[in-house]
Amino acid sequence: MHTVPLLQASIDPSPTPHIHEDVLTGTHLDPSLKEVNYNPTYETMFAPEFGPVNPFKTQQMAAPRNMLSGYAEPAHVNDFMFEQQRRTFSTFGYALDPSVDNSQASSSSYIGAVEEAEKNKGITVFESGAKKGEKRRKVKGGDASEIDGFLGPWAKYMDEKDVAKPSEEEQKELDEITAKRQKKGKNEEEAPAEEKTILHVKDAYDYQGRSYLHIPQDVGLNLRSADIPDKCYLPKKQIHVWTGHTKGVSAIRLFPVSGHLLLSCSMDCKIKLWEVYGERRCIRTFIGHSKAVRDICYNNTGTQFLSAAYDRFLKLWDTETGKCISKFSNRKVPYCVKFNPDEDKQSLFVAGMSDKKIVQWDIRSGEVVQEYDRHLGAVNTITFVDENRRFVSTSDDKSLRVWEWDIPVDFKYIAEPSMHSMPAVTLSPNGKWLACQSMDNQILIFGAQNRFRLNKKKIFKGHMVAGYACQVDFSPDMSYVVSGDADGKLNIWDWKTTKLYHRIKAHDKVCISALWHPHETSKVVTCGWDGQIKLWD
Repeated sequence: MHTVPLLQASIDPSPTPHIHEDVLTGTHLDPSLKEVNYNPTYETMFAPEFGPVNPFKTQQMAAPRNMLSGYAEPAHVNDFMFEQQRRTFSTFGYALDPSVDNSQASSSSYIGAVEEAEKNKGITVFESGAKKGEKRRKVKGGDASEIDGFLGPWAKYMDEKDVAKPSEEEQKELDEITAKRQKKGKNEEEAPAEEKTILHVKDAYDYQGRSYLHIPQDVGLNLRSADIPDKCYLPKKQIHVWTGHTKGVSAIRLFPVSGHLLLSCSMDCKIKLWEVYGERRCIRTFIGHSKAVRDICYNNTGTQFLSAAYDRFLKLWDTETGKCISKFSNRKVPYCVKFNPDEDKQSLFVAGMSDKKIVQWDIRSGEVVQEYDRHLGAVNTITFVDENRRFVSTSDDKSLRVWEWDIPVDFKYIAEPSMHSMPAVTLSPNGKWLACQSMDNQILIFGAQNRFRLNKKKIFKGHMVAGYACQVDFSPDMSYVVSGDADGKLNIWDWKTTKLYHRIKAHDKVCISALWHPHETSKVVTCGWDGQIKLWD
């Protein structure tokens, strides 16, 4: 029993805040009390509150509230009835007046559009379909026992006149739209873009009949050998800009072994071939994709290359003549493409697709000869390791899988809860390491020989790449690691210490790729989404 506060209130003459005071008896009642152990008088129960006045009290604060917008009195309305009237009001504009006895509905018992209520005889939304007491007309064929004439459980509602039909004009318009759609769908599937090529230099052959694929011998380096420079140095300044692409460049590849030519593919649907030495001209443009080109890959000799584009086609081109030799498609977007680097398997290539598969084609027959279907997300990269007997693939499913060539089951699967997706992977020049651009703004190094273990001592940080597949590369002597980033900077780390040595503002937009020339001590090629390709030394 709550007796203590009452005794205290009658003994203590000092005013306590907010107490009902009974003027006759002098007893005080706390308004928050839920139980009283005597019968207080009406005056006690409803006496004014007693205590010091709050000088800052506003009318709003004084008003009792039991919900955010104020005080809602309990109303004895069935939930369904309330919802029915609310919906009727929002649909027809009238509802029963809650303050009137509605047992005999008349025009005075409605609020809102009263005339509408009279016209509709006060029907609610839940009764609007059929008049009260009238059932839906049944159609023969709704009875399951009549096997021949049974039209299914919805037969009784299949009355033609109940179905809304477009008017003649609308029907005409609809037919036009559907015809257009069908036509468009067919066009996209059937017609690959027409292939053509533009030669930008005056003569495709020099006075000795050699084409531009011939490796130059007057550049002070032996480009024919696979020799690498003894010691590499940091590139310091920009020495050339190749311009010609009208939209962002998505990938660049140096000519195999010599690196005297540079191939670039762009979002302007074109592929261009540039000189790396001499006048550094644009030699040839390859046109043949109707959407942005995503990836390119040379064969071992550089005489042919493959391109993968968002128009869902993979095309094989002749580097010298610019002719498109053949086309491949499985109606999915190819995200990456790689020739098998083995000399005896140069007619086979693999492509990572948007439908989670890695597809292997044979150039000679144009047929798909193998499918590696184990990833759970689009395949981003394919990298050959271990003397080309195996390849490593990464995907949007944040995993790394290792495959034996031609065996469609991955023999190694690397996925940690802490791992992010790795949309760019590069094999080191000595073939021992894989550098993976991870989407948590770091470059991870995996062993590429047998265990494929993460090298925890070598993690390269300090750049911002989240969301972009910025290509990583190594200097030929393995002393530096280079990568672009989302801010358009070229970042260079020391391989041994993993320290970030140097940052150069290379591009206005994302610097998507950085390649260190295999024969040069300090030449790096970068490309960006600003459409430029730059040479640094």
